[in-house]
Amino acid sequence: MENASAAFLEAVRRSMKAIRQALGSTVINPALLTCAERIQYEGFLRRQEDSRGIKALADAGRSIKEITRSTGRSRKLVRSILRGGDGDMFRSRQSVLEPYVARLGAEWDAGCRNGAELWRRMGAAGFRGGLRVVTEWATRQRRSEKADVQLARRTPPARLLSRLLTAQRVQLAKTDAVTVAAIETGVPALAVARDLMERFHHMLRARDVGALPGWLAETGSSLLASFGKGITADLAAVKAALTETWSNGQTEGQITKLKLVKRQMYGRASLDLLRARLVVAA
Repeated sequence: MENASAAFLEAVRRSMKAIRQALGSTVINPALLTCAERIQYEGFLRRQEDSRGIKALADAGRSIKEITRSTGRSRKLVRSILRGGDGDMFRSRQSVLEPYVARLGAEWDAGCRNGAELWRRMGAAGFRGGLRVVTEWATRQRRSEKADVQLARRTPPARLLSRLLTAQRVQLAKTDAVTVAAIETGVPALAVARDLMERFHHMLRARDVGALPGWLAETGSSLLASFGKGITADLAAVKAALTETWSNGQTEGQITKLKLVKRQMYGRASLDLLRARLVVAA
């Protein structure tokens, strides 16, 4: 299930150029970006220049191995660029503000435009982040309203779009729902990939092994084709997961516990010490 979600995220990343066109965000106004976003945007422009060079070499008939040697880039990066994985303009980590964005938007639309006051209201609702996070959000909102709509629209990063596309529509804020609808209309292949991922998750939860052959047939022509090939190559194991009662959850849990203990020792985790801690803890 995790690999299916990761495959969909990769499909979103490969579709970022089409997504920007669907959202009308092909033009970026640097004046509307925060300092951190401006640094990311400048890095994106540099990466695009490198990507054009790598794609030119591929069009000239050079192999991935030759491109890797001549450019000094890693094989993984070259392969990702040639597969279209270089279109993500902004990258973001999980923010403590994300669970409160809908509430912030409602307060903003209701007329509260002061960052400090918004922070206090979010604090009363359970928000534990700092004042700066909220004031930067308010600054971005203010700049977007003052600027031309075509230039103000900033395409969200791929990870956030992946989360929005897989969330229930009723749980989305109005602006997010509009974004999702525009992507579904402008990039229908991505909506198909999303539906295939959700059907795969449902298949595993319901242990519906009979739906697997049809799902694999549909996957072959979709953005999840590579993931489908991996499932086909390991078909016996996947069928066993759908029909057998056994699970490797206990093994994964023990591995997670081992990693936790190891990281608690700040690099001093020799094998003997790890064994002693785990045996004593048991």
